[in-house]
Amino acid sequence: MKNQTLSTILICFLMNMLDGMDVMVVSYASPKISKDWSISPQSLGIVFSAGLLGMSIGAMFLAPRADKIGRKSMILICNIIMGVSVFATSYANSVEMLTFFRVISGIGIGGMLASTATLTAENAPTKTKDFWVSFVMSGYPIGAVISGLVAANIIPKYGWQSMFQVAGITTFITLPIVFLYLKESMEFLDKSVVKKSPAVGVLLKDNYKKSTLMLWIAIFMAFASLYFLTTWIPKLASVTGLSVELAIYAGTVFNLGAFCGIVSQGYFSGKFGLQKTIFSYLILTALMMLIFGFFKGSILVLVLFGLIGFGIQGGFVGMYSLAARLYPTEIRATGVGWAVGAGRIGAIFGPLLGGFLIGAGFSMTTNFMIFAIPTLIGGVATLYVSIKE
Repeated sequence: MKNQTLSTILICFLMNMLDGMDVMVVSYASPKISKDWSISPQSLGIVFSAGLLGMSIGAMFLAPRADKIGRKSMILICNIIMGVSVFATSYANSVEMLTFFRVISGIGIGGMLASTATLTAENAPTKTKDFWVSFVMSGYPIGAVISGLVAANIIPKYGWQSMFQVAGITTFITLPIVFLYLKESMEFLDKSVVKKSPAVGVLLKDNYKKSTLMLWIAIFMAFASLYFLTTWIPKLASVTGLSVELAIYAGTVFNLGAFCGIVSQGYFSGKFGLQKTIFSYLILTALMMLIFGFFKGSILVLVLFGLIGFGIQGGFVGMYSLAARLYPTEIRATGVGWAVGAGRIGAIFGPLLGGFLIGAGFSMTTNFMIFAIPTLIGGVATLYVSIKE
């Protein structure tokens, strides 16, 4: 692999670490914000949803501009948006201001995710493309974990505002790295004949219509299940019969499994094919969710959380590669952006449905069985996306 290609991949990996940090910083700060402002969980829920809404907007309406101005330029723009908005969040003094800044930072994050996936797909060697796209996307959970460790030390001593300032400054520090060392995609430069950003309608023309719709369905379903799990696992784990101490580790085990799933999916996709691998990961995840009830009250439930994280994260990240392979260079950022946007809408829907079901008295076992259905649908839908392996 050429040094230029490797540096591009590593910088894109770093950008996704920033995404993970900037997404999760509000979650780590939320207990202290809630205490300081005496706000309800419902109000915090609006703040969390605002970030997801911003990500959908950024992926669907900002990222497609990369098909006109270039992937590197878009990554720089998103980096600035993220840095400014996250740092400015430290000065928020009301739920309304906090919600506003989360929407803006979400726009930058959504645009960044789509742009880094696109740039990596256009720079990585053809035979190992799926692995490198998955590797880059694995930066997201790593950034989330590292920022969590930092937050645990900073917030108790210096307040929640300090964590947003650290996250914002860290984002700014990477700007010179992107500007000086990130190279534009040669594939984009060679085919840069687009005078204006392509409209979403081009994704629904005859050549792409069926595959685009199947991709949107697949990623919507996968995101809905994933965000149901990430949002509710700590609470659900606490009612499985596990001790409070072990229940706390459920989210950590889930994310550790997620990282392993993301990286291994890229490897297996190169050996057995992208769609077959995504399908296998999601189908096995659905199966584990269906049998979850048999492990209730057992410490083995933690192992199952890890395996579910492995499968659902590995499967859904593969869809970034799927989107990048589906569309040609001149509309690739638009295609990836709208696919990510469709997924983020699912990310809003999943936790809301989960909250409704939990509030209605459905058991944890029933919830897992219900969300096995969209996981299964997502896996099957990927098989109907026409790409060149």
